[in-house]
Amino acid sequence: MPAIPFPKKRVSRSVALEQLKILERTYPKATTALEHANPYELLIAVILSAQCTDARVNMITPQLFARYPTAKELASAKQRDVERIIKSCGFFRAKAKNVIRAAHDITERFGGTVPGDRESLESLAGVGRKTASVVMANAFDEPALAVDTHVFRVAHRLGLTLGKTPLDVERDLVQLVPKAKWGLATHWLILHGRAICKAPRPLCDRCPLLQLCPTGKVVMKKPAQPKRLRR
Repeated sequence: MPAIPFPKKRVSRSVALEQLKILERTYPKATTALEHANPYELLIAVILSAQCTDARVNMITPQLFARYPTAKELASAKQRDVERIIKSCGFFRAKAKNVIRAAHDITERFGGTVPGDRESLESLAGVGRKTASVVMANAFDEPALAVDTHVFRVAHRLGLTLGKTPLDVERDLVQLVPKAKWGLATHWLILHGRAICKAPRPLCDRCPLLQLCPTGKVVMKKPAQPKRLRR
């Protein structure tokens, strides 16, 4: 199925704000799906979630945290032991190396406590802007908007941005969303991307934003692709 092109024009600010209001009403209890009990567990879970589903990560982390309940204990882990536990989440060798290094830095540089500021978080192995934003917003209630593949796709399809990079998209979104709701907006867009605005083809006929969405109007005009019969 050919990819659905993103709109070439942003919607008006008034339409964008109405779209966001609808998302907020649709997903009133939006939060991260990654199961965690503290900032350390969330940080490790987010690192593991790169190119992996949250559901898969949630299957892995109970065993990981039972064996390494603190950053200090994970910092002294053998990489091959961590690899065995997280093997099913993909890119497990690189991720095992990163979580051990991150745990070591947390232990040695931050006294065993996960830092809550962006600069410190992004200095940890395996932590980029998106991961830092998720941890800031969900573990420390700091204003931060994270742009993952769902946020990038949904924001473009709704005409909220024309940004070429995640940072460009973030800059556009924070101009629309009140600062206190940046973290929530991340989850509105993620949940909508998982439930309705799927890749490659969104479920526009079920979407509460259909009348305001430039992509939805295009998709609904196209006939559904017939399924190929197996021979």
